Amino acid sequence: MTGIARQFRRHSTRFVAVAICLVLFWLARQPEISMAERKRIADRFRFTHFDIPISGDVNSDTMRKVKPSLNRIAAWVSSTGAGIALNDLDNDGISNDLCLVDPRTNSITIAPSPGTAQRYPQFKLNAGPLYDPETMAPMSCIPGDLNEDGLMDLLVPYWGRTPLVFLASSPTPAANHYAVQEIVPGGGQWFTGAATLADLDADGHLDIAIGNYFSDDSRILNADDSQPGNEMQHSMSRAFNAGRSRLLRWEAATAGPAPSVKFREVIDYIDIAGSTEKERLTHGWTLALAAADINADLLPDLYFANDFGPDRLLLNRSRPGQFRFVPLAGSKTITTPNSKVLGRDSFKGMGVDAGDINEDGLFDLYVSNIAADYSLHESHFLFLNNGDFNRLNEGIAPFMDQSEKLGVSRSGWAWDTKMGDFDNDGHLEIVQATGFVRGSINRWPELHELALSNDQLLSNPANWPRFQSGDALSDNYHNPFFVRASDGRFYDLAPELALNKEQISRGIATADVNCDGRLDFAVANQWANSSVFLNESSASNGFLGLRLRLPINPTTSEAIQTYAWGNPCRPPRDLLTRSATGAVVTVEMAGGQKAIAQVDGGNGHSGKRSPDLQFGLGSVSPDSKVSIRIQWRDAGGEIHDNTLQLNPGWHTIVLSSTKGT
Repeated sequence: MTGIARQFRRHSTRFVAVAICLVLFWLARQPEISMAERKRIADRFRFTHFDIPISGDVNSDTMRKVKPSLNRIAAWVSSTGAGIALNDLDNDGISNDLCLVDPRTNSITIAPSPGTAQRYPQFKLNAGPLYDPETMAPMSCIPGDLNEDGLMDLLVPYWGRTPLVFLASSPTPAANHYAVQEIVPGGGQWFTGAATLADLDADGHLDIAIGNYFSDDSRILNADDSQPGNEMQHSMSRAFNAGRSRLLRWEAATAGPAPSVKFREVIDYIDIAGSTEKERLTHGWTLALAAADINADLLPDLYFANDFGPDRLLLNRSRPGQFRFVPLAGSKTITTPNSKVLGRDSFKGMGVDAGDINEDGLFDLYVSNIAADYSLHESHFLFLNNGDFNRLNEGIAPFMDQSEKLGVSRSGWAWDTKMGDFDNDGHLEIVQATGFVRGSINRWPELHELALSNDQLLSNPANWPRFQSGDALSDNYHNPFFVRASDGRFYDLAPELALNKEQISRGIATADVNCDGRLDFAVANQWANSSVFLNESSASNGFLGLRLRLPINPTTSEAIQTYAWGNPCRPPRDLLTRSATGAVVTVEMAGGQKAIAQVDGGNGHSGKRSPDLQFGLGSVSPDSKVSIRIQWRDAGGEIHDNTLQLNPGWHTIVLSSTKGT
């Protein structure tokens, strides 16, 4: 035997191991497109960046005051709380106002969006004695007409107390034009990670779905609380000791100078045997929520994106006054890893959005997890709806993850995400918020050790590594802007669009803030300036914009009324209407595919899109007619289904409340 042969035999195991690693590395690499194609696609988009100005004192700290037992991991506990919503708060018919939650001021700012006219002075919401900034923190801002008077109210979830609602008493936004009210009087201390508005029981009124994070009454933000306790999760993959998820049913409301609204908590709403399993289903560490009609019955189903454990999909079987939800889980195939099966994952759910990615007229779900290279590489989810509703009664969800195949499984430590057509070509893009804690000392090695430790140690924060000011986790990522290429896969084109600034982002909101037919977006950053990105795409594609409304005082003789906004944009005002949250529109596209969208009531983590619907039409004539199908429930909960022919452009549609019209 030659010397070379002896050396090869001696080290054969190592050679084989290296070869296997090289093969696996090659297999794990995602496809790429040419630089020429990247540039060609990127040329369709252009955005102008505006920082959102904040008045008053801005705290330079990057940590909140927390209870003493959590001081060791104060940076970790202080990593949420930035939120943004785009909506029409001044009743001018355009979603050109913003509601910003900024941890640096621990407050909620209302203002006209940058890039639009300054129609009223910026101001902060005032909760008075109901809010203690030393022990509480707002987490997001959710616009919605809760007392059904035609004025846009604001639901604000908190850490440290139950949510508050700010009821508008005037169409002109001002601090003294909102009446603050508890919706769960004496309800204790909740730590809400996500909330959304939807008509859950089909009675014609907006209910509230809430996902909580830390366990109720934990006193997380009370620096004077020296009581020890198990504040953290019991597992990195199967934690069920969070605060209870809650559904609040709308009961009554009043309008006028002293507006009010009343909700009642629904306790037993999950239709499944066994109290233990119900507890597990309602005690996930929720950071994002989506209400979407996944099976085309006009009942909003609920997706809870949970940190430290399986996400939950609840199928809605409710009737007016009776909440009933059935848990669903995906089916596993021989090629599907356990953690890629809906409802059985062990990942860190932090964002979710509903949209029709494959243009088949069904809602798909995109879910943010942690997918950071060389750190913690789980996977984001893109659950495509296969339309197999026959197995719903068996508890089988009609979804299969296709995130890796379509190129959206990897980005970073991700949070909110929104789908939208930003160049009006008829295909959705995806924007995602990423980043965790900014600092100079990389703490990933310590976090790896924590993740590998025994679950019995996790609940006690004394066993955690140090996460304080100056420590860093995933602070070197940018927010991806995923665009579909000619091969059918999505690619992150943020670098080509100058959107690749490293930042620590949380919430994303979308709206056409300047009424030019191009979808803009806003990003809420944690412990930093937040921004609005005005869409200045040069693409000449047409669009259809829809503002769907319900009459405030329905009559028995109504018919659908449509109002074209014209050019320049002049939306109708003073129509005495409210947003038709939950209404679904399907557009027949020129190529034969379908585009579907719903009037959103606040889906996601801490970013809330406008309720307006916007469809890209591609290359169409301004004089052409677009066929749309509208399905909705009226103020009495009755289902309506109507088809309209509309010209491209913006339209306000007041939907009928008369059955059959």
